[in-house]
Amino acid sequence: MPLVLNEEQEMLREAAHGFLADKAPVAALRKLRDENDPAGFDRGLWREMAEMGWAGILVDEEHGGSGFGFVGAGVIAEEMGRNLTASPFVSTSILAATALQKFANDGQKQEYLSQISAGELVVALAVDEGNKHNPVQTDMKAEKSGNGFKLSGDKTFVADGHIADKVLVPARTGGSAGEKEGVTMFLVDAKANGLSAERTSMVDSRNAARLTFDEVDATGEDVIGDVDNGYQALEGVLAAGRAGLSAEMSGAAQAAFGMTMDYLKERKQFGLEIGRFQALQHRAAHLYSEIELVKSVVLKALQDLDDAFGMAGVTCSLAKAKAGEVAKLAALEAVQMHGGIGMTDEYDIGFYLKRIRVAQEMFGDTAFHADRIALMRGY
Repeated sequence: MPLVLNEEQEMLREAAHGFLADKAPVAALRKLRDENDPAGFDRGLWREMAEMGWAGILVDEEHGGSGFGFVGAGVIAEEMGRNLTASPFVSTSILAATALQKFANDGQKQEYLSQISAGELVVALAVDEGNKHNPVQTDMKAEKSGNGFKLSGDKTFVADGHIADKVLVPARTGGSAGEKEGVTMFLVDAKANGLSAERTSMVDSRNAARLTFDEVDATGEDVIGDVDNGYQALEGVLAAGRAGLSAEMSGAAQAAFGMTMDYLKERKQFGLEIGRFQALQHRAAHLYSEIELVKSVVLKALQDLDDAFGMAGVTCSLAKAKAGEVAKLAALEAVQMHGGIGMTDEYDIGFYLKRIRVAQEMFGDTAFHADRIALMRGY
């Protein structure tokens, strides 16, 4: 398949570009940070996005969504990355919508997908338990209790976890940490007895949470997919999230690069625009080439999710590894080429650097995915 957007996807990109530049620029994130907004995003703006069909972009029309597919979701995520738009788009409209659309039963789809499409339900994925992403090491217990389960353990780095209405959480109903068998995915009420959330303000001015489960009750109706066989479903959900974050980092890298190019054309030293200096030109040319490569691999990952969902894991890992590496380079080069002012809060470059560093770590950094691809290839 050609690595280009079709006409409908291009129209979506143009609409998202204009809307977000007007309604959710970097200045909006700065305002949320300065006011220490408890939600970490503008709920009114999120409702507007839902009205435009973005919240349910992966949800089929039967449940109120637009069914635009993963490429469409990536287009929106990329434009959000350009503007550093804070929203529950990745956590709810990509991760949770994927879990429900692909693995939930009809009753669960009927109950939750329409709420996601309407922007009425925020869902957080609670997967990490240690300092680094490693889902196969899931150790949180889901012990049998009558006809249900009791969930006990801690989850960290849960994006939107402090304001979520529901929490999608993998836990062990069998096996032990390090084994893929025995993992089950649950969708539990965030206000359930025994579940507590500690808000964590991250360096990128977004919010995450540490969740503690103390014998939280879950029934068979809360299980997404099959008991003991949820790891494959979890990997599918994570693949979608990794592709979405890669698209966001691609957009952030492009925006940081554009701001830097503008600065090189304006800033003068020794009577010349600094963009005339060959050393900076070489660095800019290298970065441009890397960003173009990222755009291609991210689009390929999104296309694979649409065309062969179960086989897309390797390209999604490739996209996450490359996007994280290049986006970090773009942000660091932007700070360097802006000189001393690149370190000041007055300029927006620092916001891009901070968001990219957080997105790079979420669901696996470059080293994690390089190792994962090597193992998948038999090394």
